[in-house]
Amino acid sequence: MNKAVRNQILKLEREQVRAINRGDVRAALKMFDPRLVGFSSTRHERIRGLPALARTFHHYLRIAPRMNYSIAQAQVHVQGPVALATFYWTVGLGKGKKVHGRGSHVFTRKGKNWRVVHEHFSRAH
Repeated sequence: MNKAVRNQILKLEREQVRAINRGDVRAALKMFDPRLVGFSSTRHERIRGLPALARTFHHYLRIAPRMNYSIAQAQVHVQGPVALATFYWTVGLGKGKKVHGRGSHVFTRKGKNWRVVHEHFSRAH
């Protein structure tokens, strides 16, 4: 696997984590393709497009304004113009309440850039 591609995708993931933790939805959306399709872990609905993803981010920030999102054990698998990032996530909702789960982002290459075209988050059971 191309180490530079892996590092580029991990950098995007880290930038997104920092943006969410700042409450910066616009920056958090940067790595996503406008035609994104995915699933939310808590609202259990399909997400289509950036406006729907922005609404989901805003929902989380409303219920937990001091939310702390983190990812761990991220792995990236690249096959041609497609890459898959998988990771474990934790969301701290304040007052000691945390939610854990698994996540995946499917990236496609757009020129020199990579954009998420599919996201799936699920809670750990």
